[in-house]
Amino acid sequence: MPSGSRRARVRRREIGTHRDRHGHTKHAAVCTSDRCGWSSDYSSQSAAQLAARTHRCKVR
Repeated sequence: MPSGSRRARVRRREIGTHRDRHGHTKHAAVCTSDRCGWSSDYSSQSAAQLAARTHRCKVR
C-alpha cells in the first residue's frame, strides 16, 4: 500500500485506504501472513472489513 494511506488491523490482516489510478477511493484488505499473498480491493470499507474478518489462510 502507498505510504500515507490509512490502515487498520484485523488479526493478521490489514485494511488500508488508497486512491486508484482514476482517483477513486478504494479499500484494500491484505493478509500479512508469510507465504499467503491474499489481497483484494473493495469500494467500501465495510466490505474490506468483512473480507478481512472472514479470510482463512491456506498456509498455516
